[in-house]
Amino acid sequence: MRIGTFVLAAQFPGQGPGEALHRAVRSAEAAEASGLDSVWLAEHHFVPYGVCPSATTLAALLLGRTRRIRIGTAVSVLPNHHPVALGEQAALLHLTSGGRFSLGVGRGGPWVDLEVFGGGLDAYENGFPEALDLLLDWLREPRVAGRGERFGFREVAVVPRADELLTGPDEAGAGAGACGPEVVVACTSASSVRLAARQGLPMLLGMHCGDEEKADMVALWRTAAREAGQPPEVVEGAAHVSAGVAQLADSPGDAVETLVKTMPGWLRQGLDAHVTVDGRHRVMRDPVAYTELLCGLHPVGTPKLAADRLAATAERTGITRFALLVEGSGDLAATEENVRRLGADVLPLLT
Repeated sequence: MRIGTFVLAAQFPGQGPGEALHRAVRSAEAAEASGLDSVWLAEHHFVPYGVCPSATTLAALLLGRTRRIRIGTAVSVLPNHHPVALGEQAALLHLTSGGRFSLGVGRGGPWVDLEVFGGGLDAYENGFPEALDLLLDWLREPRVAGRGERFGFREVAVVPRADELLTGPDEAGAGAGACGPEVVVACTSASSVRLAARQGLPMLLGMHCGDEEKADMVALWRTAAREAGQPPEVVEGAAHVSAGVAQLADSPGDAVETLVKTMPGWLRQGLDAHVTVDGRHRVMRDPVAYTELLCGLHPVGTPKLAADRLAATAERTGITRFALLVEGSGDLAATEENVRRLGADVLPLLT
């Protein structure tokens, strides 16, 4: 079982973005000190839901401040980036960290980001497969040319090479000879599951999904991967990641109460700030009902309850990697204590 944190740098009502980012950095440092496996960083633009606009930049900072823990993006929104530029950043972080960087990518949403960064609605609706192919080529090949509908350019050398042999073993388990950073694909639909499966890439599955839905997506991924000719060791060994929420307390009621008091205000403020690029109608979740849903799905409660829920999800879905939102209280000291208890009180129950 590999337990990590999922960091949004959420800006709660009454807070500034600097406070949210400071809490994000401190929670990542606490995750390493607590013996957790990984930290996953989200990218958002123009909304207080998450105030980290560059997950790779924050990853670079955290890789420099840590020595063991894996740092990943969950996710870098591919329609907002040129795949080559993102590939160069991933290669740089992979090589300079000794293989501790994971690149999670996703399609994002139909937000105004597409207008600001120039990708346009087509990049969101149709362009993700081409962008992912180009990104993977950049991470795997010595020379790359853009030959797609959106990205066209002459062949150029890939510098630095992401698949260059690392010089020695690292504590994150990459080791000498590891080839390129891990790439994970956020999947919210059957088409994205099949796309990830064809490439043999593990999935990141969202916190809004229950175990049954995640199990169905894993089953679809395995079927699609076999049909695409992926070898058995890839199909059976794919290290998918399950996103969730973790809040620990001495009683289940206290843990739920903490989140129900704080998360709806953040969700209402953060999600209401999203603006669609084309004026399409958005159906908003009720923040209180959504918080209660998350509390029922994920490790929210006592350490024993949390460990039982994580073990049950692993048994039902086959997923043994977790990215858990730990900042739901909105408070720095409470977040650090939540991370500490995740390492000290929950991890020993899962070994």
